[in-house]
Amino acid sequence: MADKKPQATKTKPKATKTRKGDYDATSITVLKGLEAVRKRPAMYIGSTGPRGLHHLVYEVVDNSIDEALAGYCKNIKVTLHKDNSVSVEDDGRGIPTDIHPTQKRPGVEIVMTMLHAGGKFDQKAYRVSGGLHGVGVSVVNALSEWLEVTVWQKGKIYHQKYKYGKPLGDLEVIGDSDRTGTVVRFKPDPKIFETIEFSFDNLSQRLRELAFLNKGVTIEIHDERTDKHHVFKYDGGIVSFVEFLNENKNALHRKPIYFARERNGIKVEVALQYNDGYQENIFSFVNSISTHEGGTHLIGFKAGLTKTLNSYGQKNNLFKNGKFTLTGDDVREGLTAVLSVMMSNPQFEGQTKTKLGNSEVRGIVESVVSEGLSEFFEENPSVAKHIIEKCILAARSREAARKARELTRKKSALEAGTLPGKLADCSLSDPRMCELYLVEGDSAGGSAKQGRDRTFQAILPLRGKILNVEKSPLDKVLSNEEIKMMITAVGTGIGEEDFDISKLRYHKIIIMTDADVDGAHIRTLLLTFFYRHMPELLKRGHIYIAQPPLYRIKKGKTEIYAYTDEERERALERLGRKGVMVQRYKGLGEMNPEQLWKTTMDPERRTILRVTLEDAVEADRIFTILMGDKVEPRRRFIQENARKVKNLDA
Repeated sequence: MADKKPQATKTKPKATKTRKGDYDATSITVLKGLEAVRKRPAMYIGSTGPRGLHHLVYEVVDNSIDEALAGYCKNIKVTLHKDNSVSVEDDGRGIPTDIHPTQKRPGVEIVMTMLHAGGKFDQKAYRVSGGLHGVGVSVVNALSEWLEVTVWQKGKIYHQKYKYGKPLGDLEVIGDSDRTGTVVRFKPDPKIFETIEFSFDNLSQRLRELAFLNKGVTIEIHDERTDKHHVFKYDGGIVSFVEFLNENKNALHRKPIYFARERNGIKVEVALQYNDGYQENIFSFVNSISTHEGGTHLIGFKAGLTKTLNSYGQKNNLFKNGKFTLTGDDVREGLTAVLSVMMSNPQFEGQTKTKLGNSEVRGIVESVVSEGLSEFFEENPSVAKHIIEKCILAARSREAARKARELTRKKSALEAGTLPGKLADCSLSDPRMCELYLVEGDSAGGSAKQGRDRTFQAILPLRGKILNVEKSPLDKVLSNEEIKMMITAVGTGIGEEDFDISKLRYHKIIIMTDADVDGAHIRTLLLTFFYRHMPELLKRGHIYIAQPPLYRIKKGKTEIYAYTDEERERALERLGRKGVMVQRYKGLGEMNPEQLWKTTMDPERRTILRVTLEDAVEADRIFTILMGDKVEPRRRFIQENARKVKNLDA
């Protein structure tokens, strides 16, 4: 007789008492609705600093831009209110106010309170959209102390208010109106953000960019705190954008080259113009969203540009040596370009949408660029010849630079990879723990070497002012001794082909200059070098500026260091003024090693400012004005900003 199989018994898990340190089901927290956003805001908006704060506005504005892309919105207005709230108003169709068939709540409430709820997933309401993920405005709501939305639709005015992302009541009809549109007003939660002070200038730059990309749309910004006001409208679209970018440069051809094509439902629009400078400035966008990290559309653009210029040069015998080939770096030197792609299903990397991933876009953009540029060159042979001559000069400079690099590598190999003689390196080898101080002058360098903590702080003294890279070709840049020392010390190399972030030797590179006009000039020259030749260091937050004190105030045994005039006045009040000695530091060399450590280099007490790249368009404009060839824009900039100067040498 066969054995009977044991019967399976069902037992209900028993609740057990959890001891401290145990990990069981009771340890798991479930975040519902928008709670996850409030718990981990940086996952959705990048940071809780100024960048994340302004990203809230862009999320709301992007929804209005989507209405413009769909053809329903012509006017967008952003208002900064005195209570640190901001409102975004448009004349689009208005967020839906009817009841959702399954959620049984008004559409506007669903959009405001549920992640991944929006009208951009099935392409019925929006063929193309920037705010694709459906989390934008709900995230803004979640991270706001309060938010209120007003919708003009179907002859009525609808209104609803929220607190910390939750409705305070039902959607109400508060009046009648024939207009359509939406206004969203919100106040960021000060418990979440480091600051809730919006920057009029930062917002203006992004709104100007959006106006360029959306031809004919009027975008207005008004600051009630200062009464500043801008209205942006560009009927020339991205052609006007390129003209704006090249405004302070010497263009090689009078009008930007422009072409647009559509392939497989993807619209590609390109405007480009060469100047006599040495930098490339290519700005790429998808559905009006800036793709800072590029992506497949940018790869396609670069490939199409290089292929077309080489093909035209060979075909028209513009290369004396038939085997000559221009590289990507050669054809992009002195190029200013705007690439705008409109498509229905963009695949972005992350919610902040900085890189496009759609593989099919690369080939489409490459073919559009090849066709559009080839047609233009055939119709404008003199412009084509002028551009290719510029590219050939760039190639010669790059070849000279390559030879200079090879000599440097051979020399380094012979010297067993030794670092610059002036560099006083640190003993730690983990880059995450190491700092490099770029110090103005040998005198200050000597004090810094003696005062530093040699475990993790390296010192590289720089003699005088380095080369202005804004006005210099690459071979001249690489032959400059001070720049060569910096490149070797930093370790990453420069340029698209050689730069390797994994070889970075210090995660903090700190510029330490005198608190005078010459010091400010050296600081600007160094920042120009990093921005033009190692921009990734700025993007990743590796560049810092030291803040040495302006004054030493002493009375008896009491010693106070003041970093501003206001701090000096407070110190004088505290010490009673009488019998107080005030020393104004003009140079770092005036401080002995102990003072320099205590005030400027000790991580426990120092103040260092991280340099970030918030707006690439504005950064390019400022560096061109300050360090470029044209005098008049620089004079105008100085006149406009003279009153903002805090420390000026007599």
